[in-house]
Amino acid sequence: MKKAMLKTVLTLGLLVGGLSISSTATHAHGYVSSPGSRAYFGSSQGGKINKNVGRAEWEPQSIETTKNTFIPGKLASAGVSGFDPLDVQSADRWFKSDITTGSLAINWTLTARHRTATWDYYMTKQGWDPNQPLDIKNFDLIGRVDDKATIPETSVSHTVTIPSDRKGYHVIYAVWNVYDTTNAFYQAIDVNVK
Repeated sequence: MKKAMLKTVLTLGLLVGGLSISSTATHAHGYVSSPGSRAYFGSSQGGKINKNVGRAEWEPQSIETTKNTFIPGKLASAGVSGFDPLDVQSADRWFKSDITTGSLAINWTLTARHRTATWDYYMTKQGWDPNQPLDIKNFDLIGRVDDKATIPETSVSHTVTIPSDRKGYHVIYAVWNVYDTTNAFYQAIDVNVK
């Protein structure tokens, strides 16, 4: 009787332990902390500079959905429920980080690490209308980092080149493409190019 009970307890323990290891490995999350994204600046980590940001106030790292989800008017939220306040777009709605043309370091803070395919960086084109909803057709790809399925550290930094023809208010769109799932993480970064 004792052996049967011990065997049951050990089996359950291994099963529960295995499930928790499995679930930890499949949930990767992250946000852009510098220059801070809309979500980051709406969270306590970013000082709650942006107001009325929905779920981003508590979980700026959770804007996750299927790769290549570029829904017109819903880029900042990636269409994820509860993040839709991030999609409000006007010339004066969001805090903007001052940057210059040329090299720009973009830093991600990862709350869970995961094998990575690529990190893609887009920027609004010269002449875009900041009072219209964000649409990927108004963005240029300005950088891509191929991580070749490696697991990144909890702090990740990439350098992109801000084109010399960009001035004033622009949006950088950062996408973290996970390697071994169909998902990606999305971050809209509002900048003022000096």
